Formats: sequence, structure tokens, C-alpha cells
Amino acid sequence: MSISPRKQPQGPARIEYLKVQNFRALRDVEFKELTPMTVLLGPNGSGKSTVFDVFAFLAECFELGLRKAWDKRGRAKELKTRGSHGPLSIEIKYREAGYPLITYHLAVDEVNGSPVVMEEWLRWTRGKGGKPFRFLDYRQGLGQAVSGELPDEQDRRVDVPLRSPDLLAVNALGQFAEHPRVAALRDFITGWHVSYLAADSARGQPEAGPEEHLTRSGDNLSNVIQYLGEQHAERLEHIFEVLRQRVPRIERVLADTMPDGRLLLQIKDAPFSHPVLARFASDGTLKMLQYLVLLHDPAPPPFIGIEEPENFLHPRLLPELAEECRRATEQTQLMVTTHSPFFLNALRAEEVRVLWRDESGYTQVMRASELPGVPEFVAQGALLGHLWMEGQFGAGDPLVNQGAPTRPLGRRSARSTGSR
Repeated sequence: MSISPRKQPQGPARIEYLKVQNFRALRDVEFKELTPMTVLLGPNGSGKSTVFDVFAFLAECFELGLRKAWDKRGRAKELKTRGSHGPLSIEIKYREAGYPLITYHLAVDEVNGSPVVMEEWLRWTRGKGGKPFRFLDYRQGLGQAVSGELPDEQDRRVDVPLRSPDLLAVNALGQFAEHPRVAALRDFITGWHVSYLAADSARGQPEAGPEEHLTRSGDNLSNVIQYLGEQHAERLEHIFEVLRQRVPRIERVLADTMPDGRLLLQIKDAPFSHPVLARFASDGTLKMLQYLVLLHDPAPPPFIGIEEPENFLHPRLLPELAEECRRATEQTQLMVTTHSPFFLNALRAEEVRVLWRDESGYTQVMRASELPGVPEFVAQGALLGHLWMEGQFGAGDPLVNQGAPTRPLGRRSARSTGSR
């Protein structure tokens, strides 16, 4: 998947709201008041990865085209909610620094075996007391858009038909200078890093050449280390310093060019004089290095998705990784899925969304801070990971309750009310 150039806005754009309908188990799900870091928690099959895939799907629609993103996921038969009627729809509300809240709505359905953009629009409200209006409005390839830096309801709307009903209007018009707000959304979404980092991906020997950003699989780790060494040596040294704190005896990571033009990633650990090839390094070391390189990107993506960061990492490293993620939100927004109580222990209740399937099989979601009794436990010093493991969440616990979290919580335990 290609990585698009990233512009440097005055401040990071933030997604404040997400609504998904008819996307697999997400028949009708809303995420309100999203925090800079949002963590999804729930049993297997609750819909965490599906929420994650909503962002990947939208990003791929912009980068690869709707048809490829649709076909990759099995088309309507596999992608749309079973038994549902109407299109699959995604709606996000996001805010650029210095601009009003913008709503982007995309609805897709299948017509004669092909995906069609049934509805796509951009809406915002200008000025105090103004009413929301759509400055881009398209249906099946036909529609209108208002140009300009600050489109207004009184501005002239221009008909710009698209070549095909499976094309996204934001993607098409966002390439033109006369639509800067549309272009900003296009840049925002194509800049997302919905990561599927894998330690094995970092074991290869890619062609030499500095690359600014980590790919979503992390297979260019050595190229990014080469770039950081050449352009951001102090930042790379900081990454190594944090890595040494997390993985004892690690001294340095080397990305050397071999005679055949490929990059060889090596890890130098004390007290040995010769470094170890990345192909023989531990999965945990490589995953931690990938996370640090991603989170310390000098020009980070506007949105980062990380699935189950606990994989291959020692449990005691996870609270520190959670804090690392939170620090990164000064420049980006994160969404993380997890099953780890150790990662949860470093989180705030408002950052955690608990997912579960209702009796009809559809995903439901609730903020942890809204679960019965959880705020009271947290106020007394309880840690979220301990509460979750003791079954105090109710919702989203595969061994306690598959329904809505309406039951009262159990008695307070000494362990869950330990000091922070």
C-alpha cells in the first residue's frame, strides 16, 4: 500500500465521531467524543477488528479505489451486515485546527455485482448561528461542489460529473487546488497508518535507500532507520535509548548497505562484539523497535491504528508502551485494540470502549467510564485491567456476561483498589 506525502498542518486533525452502519457485525454503531487515544476492548468476535477495518477500508478506498477495497473484502456478500437492507455507510466528524467541525458521509451499495457510491457528502457550519450545509454532495457519480478555502452556503455550486459511479468525489476533486477543504480531507485519510506490523516483515533485506515513513507491515524498517540516521540522528538516538530501557543489553541497531545494494538490519547487544542479524533477533525486540519508530515519526501520520500491541511483548513493557502511545497523541490520534490487562492498567476509563455482541449478534459499544460502578472503583484507585480481569466490566467479558452491562458489580476486591 502506497504511502502518500504528508503536509504539516498547524495542529493535528482529530476525529471526534464515528458512525458505521451495515458493515459486517456493525449494524448500527456510534463512537461519540473520541479521545486522542481510543482503546477497543472486548472478547474475540466482538467487533474490535471490524472497527479497525472500517478505517482500513476507507483508507484503501482513497488509495486503491472503491472497487479494489470492496472486492478484497468479499464484496457485499461478506462485507454488508447479514440480513440488512440499504447501503453500507460510514460517517466521520473531524476537526482541522482553526476550522469548524466537518462531517464526511459515505454510503456504498452493490448494483449488478459492482460497488456504487450511493451517497457522498461533506458538511459543516460556518459562523455563529449558522446552519449546517453541504459543500460537496454526490450520488452515483453526479453532484455538486462549492470551491474555495472557506465554502459558504451562498457560494456558487458547480456540477462536476465523475467518470464512474464507483469513484469517490472527495478523492477526485481533492486533487484540485480550487477545493482546498476537500483536498484536506483527502490528504487526511490517505495519510492514515492502519498498521499491521509483523516482526517477520522486518527480517527481510530491502533495497538500500532512505524512506521517511514506516509502511503498514513494517517491512521497510531498515530503510526508515537509514533515513532517521541521515536526517534525524538525535531522534534515532532517542529511539535507541528507549529501546535499551525496554530490552536489556541492546546497544544499537545498524542498517548497513551490502555490496549488492540491499540493506542489512543488525542489532548490537552487549557484551558481544558482533551484532546479530535482524532475521535472528527476537520477535519482541523487532516489534518494540517498529512501535518506537512509528510513534516517534518526525512527521507522524494523522491517525494510527495498532492491533493488539501485546503480541510478542513482555507484559511488564505494556504499561510503558501505553504511555508512549499517549505521548504520541500530541501529534497524532491513535486507535488500539487489546486483550491485555497490563496495557489497560495504564489507561483512563474515558479512553476505553468496551465492545460486545447483543442477542441478535450485532456489535454494541460503551465507554468504560459509563459502565455501572467503574467510575467509583477508579476513584478509589482501581486499575482498569484488574477490574476487567475480575469480571467487573460485565459487558464484553466472555466468561461473565454477553448482554448489556446492566447488572450491579460485585464486591470490591483488595487487588483492584490498589494504589496507582
